[in-house]
Amino acid sequence: MPHKTDVIVIGAGAAGLMAALTAGYRGRRVTVLDHANKAGKKILMSGGGRCNFTNLNSTPANFLSDNPAFCISALKRYSPWDFLELVERHGVAHEEKAAGQLFCQGSSRDILTMLMTECEWAGAEIRLKVAIDEVQPLNQGFRLKTSEGIYECASVIIASGGLSIPTLGASGFGYNLARQFGLNILPTRPGLVPFTLHPHDKARFETLAGLSCEVQARVAPPGPKTTFTEPMLFTHRGLSGPAMLQVSSYWQPGETVSLNLLPLQSVQEDLYGLRRASPQKTVAQYCADHLPRRFLQSLAVSHDLDRPLQDHTNEDIETVAGTLQQWLIKPAGTEGYRTAEVTLGGVDTTELSSRTMAARSIPGLFFIGEVVDVTGQLGGHNFQWAWASGVAAGQEA
Repeated sequence: MPHKTDVIVIGAGAAGLMAALTAGYRGRRVTVLDHANKAGKKILMSGGGRCNFTNLNSTPANFLSDNPAFCISALKRYSPWDFLELVERHGVAHEEKAAGQLFCQGSSRDILTMLMTECEWAGAEIRLKVAIDEVQPLNQGFRLKTSEGIYECASVIIASGGLSIPTLGASGFGYNLARQFGLNILPTRPGLVPFTLHPHDKARFETLAGLSCEVQARVAPPGPKTTFTEPMLFTHRGLSGPAMLQVSSYWQPGETVSLNLLPLQSVQEDLYGLRRASPQKTVAQYCADHLPRRFLQSLAVSHDLDRPLQDHTNEDIETVAGTLQQWLIKPAGTEGYRTAEVTLGGVDTTELSSRTMAARSIPGLFFIGEVVDVTGQLGGHNFQWAWASGVAAGQEA
């Protein structure tokens, strides 16, 4: 005999657990199915094990989508403050690291424990190590063929995530299921991912691995104008750190990244003033207070920063200032889904209701979280989308 329930949630991650507890509290019989051996693996590893569980400043402007207006409804109806209230009700100690970015003071396990507890209180059953072989539509509802047998339900919520970090079990299951039901999938690619460099740049900078400096980064014109002023980190493979991860979501292969290496300085004016006051000083000496020494040495070799300012014409200073504030580097690519925090693209939002996350053409079928073409910037926004989209589907399924 098939296992009969009201709602099946596929995926025991952030969005899936939120949808399950929301539907459960409505009195719906809910079963969560996941092929993994543990729930919430990405929750546990997020934020360096401290889980940046939301951002108090999260707005629709912090999300990328082919349809930027789609996320407005869900984010407005379930705000960061709503999730914070849940966190505080469970006594989870937290702190604000950067503006609006909330992290656990202890472990990200605190957030997972909170969600699992809420699912238990709501009566939602969580079944792990269950492979799903097929999802079939019925006249009313769905039949799922799984490694545990047949399940039948009225509603299915797909919270299976994207392709990022396959070692945690990521797969294209949600996209394949959407295609099976005739829904459009927008092209996917890794987001919030470190850059790799071409061999000549890699050889030039690999000795700087571990160095970090504050930069203002963007895709070089005519790319998107969105800029990020955050740390950049040199790695053995290329460039990482928050600034590079942010820009990677806007970057396309072949494009160049523009970096302002001294985002807090008015370089041209400063150098004019230094030339008058201390003409023997060099651009390198000016930069020494702002950039790591080894990085500065690398720049000085290729950009002649060790010449006294008295030997610089106004045009020379303008050129140097442009170099420092629009340092251009063309990545070879990214590290791919292996280290990407998110997957860009996914289920086309024109196929879904922005209020409920339900597929317009398939009654009872919902898509939430990362599988949908809504991707947040770094800093807790993707978790906020998981909570908000999960609640939207859970209130309807």
